[in-house]
Amino acid sequence: MSTAISPTAYNYKVVRQFAIMTVVWGILGMGLGVFIASQLVWPELNFGLPWTTFGRLRPLHTNLVIFAFGGCALFATSYYVVQRTCQTRLISDSLAAFTFWGWQAVIVGAIVTLPLGYTTTKEYAELEWPLAILLAIVWVTYGLVFFGTIVKRKTKHIYVGNWFYGAFIVVTAMLHIVNHASLPVSFFKSYSAYAGATDAMIQWWYGHNAVGFFLTTGFLGMMYYFVPKQAERPIYSYRLSIVHFWALITLYIWAGPHHLHYTALPDWAQSLGMAMSIILLAPSWGGMINGMMTLSGAWHKLRTDPILRFLVVSLAFYGMSTFEGPMMAIKTVNSLSHYTDWTIGHVHAGALGWVAMISIGALYHMIPKVFGRQQMHSIGLINTHFWLATIGTVLYIASMWVNGITQGLMWRAINDDGTLTYSFVEALQASHPGFIVRALGGAFFAAGMLFMAYNVFRTVRASNPAEAEAAAQIAVVGAH
Repeated sequence: MSTAISPTAYNYKVVRQFAIMTVVWGILGMGLGVFIASQLVWPELNFGLPWTTFGRLRPLHTNLVIFAFGGCALFATSYYVVQRTCQTRLISDSLAAFTFWGWQAVIVGAIVTLPLGYTTTKEYAELEWPLAILLAIVWVTYGLVFFGTIVKRKTKHIYVGNWFYGAFIVVTAMLHIVNHASLPVSFFKSYSAYAGATDAMIQWWYGHNAVGFFLTTGFLGMMYYFVPKQAERPIYSYRLSIVHFWALITLYIWAGPHHLHYTALPDWAQSLGMAMSIILLAPSWGGMINGMMTLSGAWHKLRTDPILRFLVVSLAFYGMSTFEGPMMAIKTVNSLSHYTDWTIGHVHAGALGWVAMISIGALYHMIPKVFGRQQMHSIGLINTHFWLATIGTVLYIASMWVNGITQGLMWRAINDDGTLTYSFVEALQASHPGFIVRALGGAFFAAGMLFMAYNVFRTVRASNPAEAEAAAQIAVVGAH
């Protein structure tokens, strides 16, 4: 027995909007990343202007790639997945539209204020209080749309991908609101409600969980839908996915103190963060293995399907960076790695290898479906993009590993009389070749995004969104 879905079953308009803006912000954010990486190679690229210095543009780069590129990818895919798996339309088209325009307004606000130097100075939470309040309003609205849609679902079961999306939405709201508690002194200046080591602890409780929930849990929701769909195989173990979910959200929230080893933070808090970070390896790898094993019997598809290649390689980078993170949280390792480029390499193993690659793969799967096409304009261009992204990521990570370990060893080297063997400038000179390779790797990755933009443009230009809406009409729900 089966029942037809009405032609207005799904709201694909907001999905299309977020999907297109993911590509746009991806190019801008990654392009800016290449520019500031180049500033470390050629400092003249600061142009002697305050608003083009590395210190002003670097937080804009992180905000564009995390919240503009990554955020739009999460909005697009979560709205798509929640409708498809719950077999019902978003609960409110107008609230969904508000989340789109509100989110773009926050991003434009970041583009204006950060180069001008208006900043809270908190990592990943630099936006001053008016933008922080707008972001909170948009985010709460997002939660209402997402959970409201789940409440009115036609299916009895809530698919596991929606559990991950739901956790990411709830925890991100909590993190943002608590960490941004502040005392405004003017329209563009505020002071944190917390002081000293407490402020640092709350900031890194936020900062690491921006990675743990915004950049991991949300994208795992993406993985649990798009990997099985593209592989045309059921998820390897549904039971493991549930264990993975509860273990991950239980442990991740405690890992923040590993950013504050050897600081004024109490030693017990540092040790707790280290212990939780090491334990976190288990659920992280459980999720990675679950995704990888989904390809059992379908590995041959990697020869001909570059979209699946994006998704699978992203899982490999997820596995690698979630092994590297707990290792770097160990105090003895951290004493070498902290404040060095190794940390930058680790972040980008996750950001480029995991977050960007899973997003790109998901978009290549989803865009034809919401624009009424059979597939993307060019499979060859997807293949080109895959190799540019993979080579770019490897160059980036490897150069930062070499730089980071070099810096750590040079900084801790001492002479027999206890004086430092190397000056900071000597360590900087030794890092210069790595800066060149890093900029090259970033340029490879950003170039791939340009190929993606062209491919998406050609796909959209030949599209018929009405066909995508009509496809919902002929979709059938099997009732067993």
